[in-house]
Parts: sequence; structure tokens; C-alpha cells
Amino acid sequence: MATTDEPAAKRPHIPVLLAPLLRAVAPVSGRWLDGTFGAGGYTRGLIEAGASKVYGVDRDPLAFDMAAPWVGDYGDQIELVAGVFSKMDDYAQDLDGVVLDLGVSSMQLDLAERGFSFMKDGPLDMRMSQEGPSAADLVNEADEADLADIIYQYGEERASRRIAKAIVRERKAEPITTTLRLAEIVEGCLPRPKPGQSHPATRSFQALRIAVNDEYGELFRGLMAAERALKPGGLLAVVTFHSVEDRMVKRFLQSRAGKTGNVNRYAPETEQEKPAFELITRKAVGPDPDELEDNPRARSAKLRVARRTDAPSGEVAGKAIGMPTLGGRK
Repeated sequence: MATTDEPAAKRPHIPVLLAPLLRAVAPVSGRWLDGTFGAGGYTRGLIEAGASKVYGVDRDPLAFDMAAPWVGDYGDQIELVAGVFSKMDDYAQDLDGVVLDLGVSSMQLDLAERGFSFMKDGPLDMRMSQEGPSAADLVNEADEADLADIIYQYGEERASRRIAKAIVRERKAEPITTTLRLAEIVEGCLPRPKPGQSHPATRSFQALRIAVNDEYGELFRGLMAAERALKPGGLLAVVTFHSVEDRMVKRFLQSRAGKTGNVNRYAPETEQEKPAFELITRKAVGPDPDELEDNPRARSAKLRVARRTDAPSGEVAGKAIGMPTLGGRK
């Protein structure tokens, strides 16, 4: 189990888009599930806004270590659950609301030993649960074609083939085991960034983190689990941080709200399934200027909210909601 360093543990956590989220789901009451507990910002915000109980779910043991000094102040209003949000309907049913914040928390990025950041040297890990194969395992064992596919599909990195080839070449000489070593290899494959551009390794590190933690699969299963766990009238609020996740959430909610439209106007009409959700936010909600000034991390954040209807829960295909799949580029 990871331990916290004092500066990271004491640094105040700023929940992204908390104020617009609470406005969108007001009035808050009843039982909620925070599927990405992290530092507990959304959980505390929900209780202070009126929730009677919040189930705080996280697969990172560090989250519960950091909550230990304060979570007892809330008595039985907070119930911590070690697990993944894709199984939320196993933890609770008939919920009044579900909140998911899909960003990587600062407490994970700040700890070099977790291996998420290319700005600090540490072991190439990236496992949120601290279990299973690490990023180092993936980087040193995956085929070149598979590495290129992961970096392209999950990181939307156009130079994926060049980067994968360099990784394979370098690992033959010596295993790649640290974050800075991998960042150096990626940097060597790309032009020097212009002022204001992100670090060259950003997309590759994002892709590896997503692959190691099966983040897209977790989101896909989690959205369907939320549909099963929410009671009629219950609210689903999701905060995303990059385009692929937002597209998945948008298409899922549109699909389950019956807003996808008729793809082929010449096809025979079929009976439409009763919508399982009603859209609350027609467009994604972003941060306002005040939040951006206080928390630059919120720049890419988008919030989408929908209300559960009384329709039976159903299924949706991953392909239908834009879930990236591996299998090579044409």
C-alpha cells in the first residue's frame, strides 16, 4: 500500500466543476454514490448540499488512507467501498444519484512512486489499484504493433508507430523501467513543442495509463451499471477530461435517452425502446472563468447530467457509443 508524502496529503483538493454539478442536480437528497471517491471532494459536497448518505467507491487504496483523518466526522453518512465503479450496482441499488469524475487525481500525479507523471522520475507503474500488470510490463512485453495501436487509439497520437518502434529498439538494449526514461524516448520521436503546447509525452502516457487500468472498458461498464443502480428520477452526473471519454458519455446518454435519430430514412420503422434517461444538460457544461483562475486543471473538463426514467435497464454496444477498440489501423 502506498504511503502519502506530507505535502501531497495536506495540499487542498479542488473538485472540478463541483458548483455547476451541484446546481444541475439540485435539490440534492437521499442516497448517492461517488464512483471516483479520490480525495472526497464530491462526496463532501453532496453531503453538504443535502445527501443523507454517500457511498464512496475507489480502487486506489491511497484514497482511503488519505480520508482516514476526516471521514469519521461524517459518521454513517459516508460508506467507503474498495472496488470499481463498473460494479456499483453490486454495492447499492435504488440510488438517488451517481457522480463520476474521470480525471486522474492530483494525489496520484503528485506521488512519483505511482508512475503516472512524466515530470517526475519514478517507477513506470500507473496502476490505480496497485495490482496486476504495470505500465512497465506493457512497455517491455507488448508487440510493437500492439504498442502502436494502444498509443494511437487511446492517446490519439499520430506518431504512434514511430514511438512504438523506438520503445522496442530501446528496450532491447535495456528494459524501460522509469517514467523519465520513457518520456525521453517519446520526446526523441517528436518535434520540440512550441510555447503553450503540452509535453510531447502527454498522449503516450495517457494511452498507457488508460490501457493499464482498462479505463474505457470501466467507463463503458460503469455507465450501464449506473443505469441499473439508479432509481426512477435518480441523477447521473459525469465529469470527463478528454474528447474520447466525453464522446462515450455523450453517445451513451443520447442513445439511452432515445436521441440518436433514424440512421436510414429508407429503413422500415421499428418499435423504439422506452428511453432510460432524460437529458438534463443538452450540451456539455465547462468551467467558468473564476474556476479556471482558481484551478487551471479544470480547463478541459466537461460535465453531462441525465435523469433516470422508470424504463427497464437495458444494454448498449460499446461500438455504438464510440468506445475505442484495439486491432490495428487500416
